[in-house]
Amino acid sequence: MSNNDRATSLTKPLEQRKPASRRRKPDRRIQSTRNRLGNALIALIEEKPIDEVTVREVLDRAGVGRSTFYVHYRDKDDLFLSVLEDGLEMWTTTLSRQQEKSNRVAPVAEFFGHVASAKRLYRALVNSGRIEAFFELAQGYFARGIEQRIKESTDLRNPHQQELTACSHAIAGGLLSLLRWWLDRGAKESPRAMDEIFHRMVCRGLQQQRPG
Repeated sequence: MSNNDRATSLTKPLEQRKPASRRRKPDRRIQSTRNRLGNALIALIEEKPIDEVTVREVLDRAGVGRSTFYVHYRDKDDLFLSVLEDGLEMWTTTLSRQQEKSNRVAPVAEFFGHVASAKRLYRALVNSGRIEAFFELAQGYFARGIEQRIKESTDLRNPHQQELTACSHAIAGGLLSLLRWWLDRGAKESPRAMDEIFHRMVCRGLQQQRPG
């Protein structure tokens, strides 16, 4: 993702935005600064509408200087986008990084549980009009993670590349649609139950095959 793309506000269309390629992890000092800024912003968003949060408040909460902030980010929206991207990168690659030996293509139980526990942040995205942009961004990240998991699987049918990419985007869209349905109904089912429902549908859609 280019700097211009990253600077695009989450309130603007995201059709041209692609998931960032896996970024080289910064050194510990830089990562610590970014974590402090990100945590400060999230804490403030949970206290007041995101559009009312200022960079000055983020800096005061994080204990970071203004010049340091602008070394890493162009503005508050750039920081917020970075926080969302880092979280999505973590969630959508976790199964591959952990080399989980299963047919799960996404950590649905874990992700649904996390979103349900972060209700204030979810509500902030809804109230600020950014929720659709977040789901669009998330679909690209989950699609990439799902595609990788299908490639790694020895049991799931692995379509040709063009079909695989299209299929992965469709599955990612289904995952996020299921998340929204689950939240809108009050998260009545457990995250684990939603994981089982989702992966039954995925396995049927991919025509699960076992070596024989």
